[in-house]
Amino acid sequence: MRSLFLKIFLSYWIALALFVVLAIVVTLAVRPQDSPRFEYFRGMVANEAVQAYEQGGIPELRSFFSDLQKALHDHAFLFDDKGQEISGNNAPGWARQLALGIRTRPGGLWQSERRAAQAVTGASGRRYILVLEHPGPPPHIFFGPGRMPGLGIFIAILTSGLVCFLLARSLTAPITRLRAATQRLANGDLKARAGAVGSRDEIAELVRDFDRMAERLENLVNAQSRLLNDISHELRSPLARLSVALGLARQRTGPEAAATLDRIESEANRLNELIGRLLTLARMEGNEQAIARSPVDLAEVVTDIAEDATFEAQGRNCRVKYAIVQNSTVLGSSALLRSAIENVVRNAMRYTAEGTEVEIQLDRVENSSGSEAVIRVSDRGPGVPQESLDKLFRPFYRLDDARERQTGGVGLGLAITERAVRLHGGSACAVNRPSGGLQVEIRLPVLSGSANMPPPTATKIPVLRS
Repeated sequence: MRSLFLKIFLSYWIALALFVVLAIVVTLAVRPQDSPRFEYFRGMVANEAVQAYEQGGIPELRSFFSDLQKALHDHAFLFDDKGQEISGNNAPGWARQLALGIRTRPGGLWQSERRAAQAVTGASGRRYILVLEHPGPPPHIFFGPGRMPGLGIFIAILTSGLVCFLLARSLTAPITRLRAATQRLANGDLKARAGAVGSRDEIAELVRDFDRMAERLENLVNAQSRLLNDISHELRSPLARLSVALGLARQRTGPEAAATLDRIESEANRLNELIGRLLTLARMEGNEQAIARSPVDLAEVVTDIAEDATFEAQGRNCRVKYAIVQNSTVLGSSALLRSAIENVVRNAMRYTAEGTEVEIQLDRVENSSGSEAVIRVSDRGPGVPQESLDKLFRPFYRLDDARERQTGGVGLGLAITERAVRLHGGSACAVNRPSGGLQVEIRLPVLSGSANMPPPTATKIPVLRS
């Protein structure tokens, strides 16, 4: 049982219901079997029966028993000292046993003793034994056999269930809100709050602490995003002036300064690209970028990226191959998705060994949550240490500073990919291939209604092309 609400509700209800039922059972079990009132009535009937028999004989005794049964529905039998029934009525076995002094058990736990024997001595000096069966009270809406309060127990259990339900609900409602707010916060909604709780118990304090934590976290993330945004914007103006100054310097200097100016231009372009990536990452982190969502054909995006990468791969002494196993359409921004996939492909081209190839594959899988488009990008590079796989998508994360300086990477490409994919409700992960190299897998939820799209024909999108 995974639900805290059900655990609290059922445990409290069962405990309270058992307490009510056991209290009633114990009360009925230990109640006196014979009340003083019934004992007095039995003695009075015995005396009158013996008196009727000694004065009028058997006819008078039968008349007395008949009147007793009509008036009170009691069954009476009179035995002599030898155990013979005097009135001539057919006495049942339990009546003869009582007359002989053998005690019989009641009909059940809920049945009180309504059968008893009373010894009495008549005026003649003879000894008689009266056996009397007094019927129980008539059935009542609140009571069952033997005055068992069946409806009362049912009402008590139902009432206790309602009380336990309200108690369990009041205990788990703040936890349910806290869980929902935690899930929203984990999904990137920094404005998620669990809401105020009127009570002052430990759970209410936990909810208030969570809200304070979420507010503090939102302020920190927003401050970081604003800082990156402000710095990036402020750096754009000096870079623009640097480009103008660089153009003027080329006009006023000779060929001997060309190499130095080319170096300055290269570093300025690199810095400009870095600032652009920082701005993109800041907008994604702060969720400030409103995504215009529309259906995106992933096969078309992958094909365009692969063809561009094929052209660039000629200068890197590597090849690019791609395969469209099954096409999919997703809902999102074509530009963001293209940037996300392109960052992964460029990263693979950067680290794959010379003379090898980068493989791009588009497929679709079915799981419990629905259909997902899967894009796998594999290279033939050195791979990544196992402990660093989960860190690849962190901003500015570098495996080797020297290698990053050599290749020109700053550790933002995969970070932008992960943020862009997450904004589309997907996920990105990296694994080392058993045959060597790194494989990055991007999963995106397929647009509803496009799950049954047939795979494209080879004439429109090549299945394997280099």
